[in-house]
Amino acid sequence: MLKAIDIMTPDPVTLSPDTDIRTAVALLIEKKINGAPVVDASGKLVGVLCQSDLVAQQKQVTMPSLFSMLDGFIALSSREDFEREIKKIAASKVEQAMTPHPKSVSPQTPIDEIATVMVNEKLYTLPVVDGGRLVGVVGKEDILRTLLEHK
Repeated sequence: MLKAIDIMTPDPVTLSPDTDIRTAVALLIEKKINGAPVVDASGKLVGVLCQSDLVAQQKQVTMPSLFSMLDGFIALSSREDFEREIKKIAASKVEQAMTPHPKSVSPQTPIDEIATVMVNEKLYTLPVVDGGRLVGVVGKEDILRTLLEHK
């Protein structure tokens, strides 16, 4: 059975948490990639920035719904969700717009587990992490390529 290490792209394009948003957008467009892992100075994976994170900056703010009861108001949605949405819209650095603590796989994760995570979590690219450090990425194209090569 093929594993992440067999199909991953080693040394992927990465971003730093302090990269400005304009630079990140330009890089994703230039490299024609959907997203990039965000790593700190030591190479530790700290997040992922996807095009969808950047598109979210252009959306309208959804005000939390309130329910009136006994002369008081009860929020029907989380205040934390609202604050996170505002921070993402106002982001000027990658760290503010990225998805922190992203789903990742190890180099030894079998391809069927990777495909399952991608489908269930609706992810297109998964960071490959070994000992907390980013060693590669596996994208949906990598999985499709194995279908052509090994069938």
